[in-house]
Amino acid sequence: MIIDVPEGKDPISYVWGEMVPGIGVAASKFSLAVYSDTTLGLREFEAARLRIAQINGCLFCQDYRTERDGRKVEADFDQAVTDWRTTAAFDERTRLAAEYAERYAVDHHNLDDEFWTRMTAHYTQAEIVELSMCIGSWLAFGRLNRVLGLDTVCVLPGH
Repeated sequence: MIIDVPEGKDPISYVWGEMVPGIGVAASKFSLAVYSDTTLGLREFEAARLRIAQINGCLFCQDYRTERDGRKVEADFDQAVTDWRTTAAFDERTRLAAEYAERYAVDHHNLDDEFWTRMTAHYTQAEIVELSMCIGSWLAFGRLNRVLGLDTVCVLPGH
């Protein structure tokens, strides 16, 4: 970790709350809202989230699994996300979520008409906006945690 955290302070609470209380608290609320307020299905949500975690290299994000109503994705889901192009474990919505996350993070200038034709065949415009906001959150905050070395000490509040 490259941030000096005072003795006895929780690194996440300190960095996200005390160091920059205006923007950090707002960012934290947005990050938590992505989990609590999403309308996306668990599999497509996790496919996009895990693909961003893999791209960011965030250790915590790669290990974490979203739980809804006592359900999580299967144990080998992360490998299916890595292999999103060829895995038989994904339906088209889940595959598109992983693809969109990857392209959003590393090749957003090439989201072409062919991609959007496939995407809009499986997602509503509202779902595309929601997924885009989720991906933006994970890309920004997962990368922030990885770059600052917080990903080895990160725990989401309430988890």
